[in-house]
Parts: sequence; C-alpha cells; structure tokens
Amino acid sequence: MSEHVVDVVWARGEHEFTYQTYSRDHEWRFDGGVTVAGSANPAYLGSEGPVDPEEAFVAALSSCHMLTFLAIAAKKRLVVDSYTDHAVGLMEKNANGKIAITKVVLNPQIVFAGETPAAEALGRMHHRAHAECFIANSVLTEVTVAGFEDFQG
Repeated sequence: MSEHVVDVVWARGEHEFTYQTYSRDHEWRFDGGVTVAGSANPAYLGSEGPVDPEEAFVAALSSCHMLTFLAIAAKKRLVVDSYTDHAVGLMEKNANGKIAITKVVLNPQIVFAGETPAAEALGRMHHRAHAECFIANSVLTEVTVAGFEDFQG
C-alpha cells in the first residue's frame, strides 16, 4: 500500500468574502516540490490560467491510462516512441441528478518503433490498461478509448 499527499493552500487575501467576490485561486503543493496553480473553472467564477479540478481529474485518468499502457507495452517488448492524448471529459448531471464528470474519452496517438500492433492487439492493451489503471479503478466515471469503445477483449 502507499499514501499520496498533496497540500491544497488557499487564503482570502484582500478579497471580500462573498460568493461573487472571493478568490477561487489556490495552490496544489506536491511532495516532490512541484506547485501547481489551481482555481475553479471560469464558469464557476475561477481564473482563466490555473488548472481547475475537473481538468486535473481528466488529466489524472489520461496519465494513469498512459502509464499503465506503457508498462504493458514494455512488458510485451513493444517500443513506444511517443504517446499523446487529447482527453475530453463531459460534465453533466449523473443518474442521481448531481453534476459530475460522467464520461472521459481518451484519444491516444501512439507511435511505435517498428511495426504497430494490429487493432485487436491494441484494443486488448487499452482494455487491460483501463482495467489496471489505479485512477480508473477509483471512480464511477465511464472511461473509453476512442476507436476501441466496443472492444471487450
């Protein structure tokens, strides 16, 4: 087992504390010394520049899937030269009427050194990456890989 710690830091500063005026800007401080600026999505009165929690959630799912996929590829002795993903999260009301990120669609573009595995083999690798991704195993959100939605491997 492991433990994962992040310090989330917010201060009111000079802002008046009303719903319309308090700052949503804050910091995420990670144990390796990295600090990330965070805020609410601008639709919820946050700032334009910082990462919002919804984006971070989508990024965490995409990153976990990628890292798991790379581990699977390496164990199969497949060499991956690059992996990019344009992940998209859909926020809407869930079955309980609560606003949630109900679906994340991953759109990975993978370049292999040498021959690219057949679509069926790639589908099995994505299916396994999803099944073994720690973050995907932790959420109710539907996660699909574009082009492999129906693969049951």
